[in-house]
Amino acid sequence: MYLLNVSTMSDMVHQSWQTYIMIALYFIILLGIGYYAYKNSTGDLDEYMLGGRNIGPYVTALSAGAADMSGWMIMGLPGEVYSIGLSASWIAIGLTLGAYINYFVVAPRLRVYTEKANNSITLPEFFKNRLDDQSNTIKILAGLIIVVFFTLYVNSGMVAGGKLFESAFGLKYHYGLILVAAIVIFYTFIGGYLAVSLTDFFQGVVMLIAMVMVPIVTMMQLNGLDTLGDAARLEPTNLDWFKGTTVIGIIGFIAWGLGYFGQPHIIVRFMSIKSVKMLPTARRFGISWMAISLLGAVLVGLTGIAFVDAQDVVIKDPETIFILMGQVLFHPLVGGFLLAAILAAIMSTISSQLIVTSSSLTEDFYKLFRKESPTEDRRKEFLLVGRLSVLVVAIVAIFLAWTPNDTILNLVGNAWAGFGAAFGPLVLLSLYWKNLTRTGAVSGMVAGAVTVLVWIVWVKPLGETYEFFNLYEIVPGFFINLFVAYFVSLVTKKPAIDVERELEEVKAEIKSTMNS
Repeated sequence: MYLLNVSTMSDMVHQSWQTYIMIALYFIILLGIGYYAYKNSTGDLDEYMLGGRNIGPYVTALSAGAADMSGWMIMGLPGEVYSIGLSASWIAIGLTLGAYINYFVVAPRLRVYTEKANNSITLPEFFKNRLDDQSNTIKILAGLIIVVFFTLYVNSGMVAGGKLFESAFGLKYHYGLILVAAIVIFYTFIGGYLAVSLTDFFQGVVMLIAMVMVPIVTMMQLNGLDTLGDAARLEPTNLDWFKGTTVIGIIGFIAWGLGYFGQPHIIVRFMSIKSVKMLPTARRFGISWMAISLLGAVLVGLTGIAFVDAQDVVIKDPETIFILMGQVLFHPLVGGFLLAAILAAIMSTISSQLIVTSSSLTEDFYKLFRKESPTEDRRKEFLLVGRLSVLVVAIVAIFLAWTPNDTILNLVGNAWAGFGAAFGPLVLLSLYWKNLTRTGAVSGMVAGAVTVLVWIVWVKPLGETYEFFNLYEIVPGFFINLFVAYFVSLVTKKPAIDVERELEEVKAEIKSTMNS
C-alpha cells in the first residue's frame, strides 16, 4: 500500500514550481487559441456568435461535452459519490441517456430549422421566427430567462474556480475567482464562438485524460480493484445503488437528462456544425467521451473513500477530493496537469455560457432598439456590443460569486432545471408539432420557469415532511410547461400555413442530406 504523510489539505498548498509552470502553460495555450480565433475572424456578428455554422464534428462533440460537464463533473460529482456512495451515480446515468437522446431528437432538426428560420443564431430568435411572433414577446422573455439563469450558471463556475485556487494553492478564494474570470473573459471577448469551441475541444481532451488517469493510478497505488472493496468495507452501503435515496430521489437524478433539450449552451453546438450529415460522427465521439469521463468521475469518488482512509487525511470539503488525490499521488508536473483539468472543466462551461448570454443580449435585446443594417459601421457596432456583453455578464457573475453560499452541484442543478423546464418542451414542440402557437409557447415558458423558482423557494422545504416534494424541480417544471403549451395552443389562433410547409421541408432536407 502506498502511503504519504498528509494530514490535512493545508499541507498541500505549498505547490512545487513545476505545478505553477504547468498551470501557466495551460493559461498560455488558452490565450493563444483565443488570439488565433481573433486573427481568423471576419469581424461578422454571426461568426462571432455561431462560428459561421462551419464547425467540424469532433470539435462540435467535445465542445458540447466540455461545455456541459463543467466543474461539477470533476469536483461536484466525485464529492457527491465520496459523501453518499454509488447511489450518486444515478445523475451520471440520467445525463448520459439525455445527451444520447438529444443527438437524435433535437440535433438534426435544430441544425436545419434554425438556418431555414431566417438564419436564427440564438434560441430566442428561433422561437420568434418559428412562431412568426411580430410582437417579439417570446424573444424578449426567452432572452430574459437566458440572461438570468446563465448569470447564475456562470456564478457556479466562478465559485468552482475560486475554490480550486483556495484548496490547491492556498490562494485567497477571491484572487482565484478573479484570475479564472480574467482568462476566460479575455479569450471569449476577443475570439468569440470559434475561440470557445476550440478551447473547449482542447479542454475536453485534458478532462478525459485526467478522469481516466486518477482512478486507475489510485487503484494501482492502493489495492488494485480491491480498492473498491476497501471502500465497501469501510461502509457497506458505499457500493449500494440505493443508499440514502428513494424512488423520488432516483427519478430526480435521472430527470437531469430532461434538461438537455433546453440547454442553450449545448444545443447551440448543433446549430453551428457544418452539416447535419456530420452529426452521427459527433454523436458517437461525444457520447463515448461523456460515458468514459462520467465513469471516471464516479470512480474518483469511490476510490477516494479508500484513499482518504489509507492516508488518514482530514478533508473538510468533499468537492476537493479530486484535488487531494491528484496532488498526493502524482509528480508536481502531472499534478499541475490535473489541476489544469479542473480549470478546463470550469472554464469551458463559463466561456460557453458567456458567449450564449452575449448572443442573447445583442441579438434578442439590443437589435430590437437598433434596426439591423448592412452597413459596415452597424456590423462593427453589433460586434462591439456582443463583446461588451461578455464583460458585463462576467462582472455580474463575479459579484454574485464573491460570497458563495451553496455547493457547486446545487448551483448547477438550479440553473440546469431552469433552462430545461423553460425551453426543453418548446424546443421539442417547435421541431415536431405544427400546431404550437405563440401564446401557447409563451404561456408554457413562463409556467415552466415560474414552477422551478416556486419549487426551489417554497415547495422543496416541505420535503422534510413529505417525500414527494424532494423531487428535482425540473420534473414538475418540464411537464407543466409541456401541458400548458399544448393545451393553450389548442385553444388559440393557429399558426400560418407556412409552418407546416417548413416542417415538411426540414424533414425532407434532413432525409436528403443523410442519404446523399
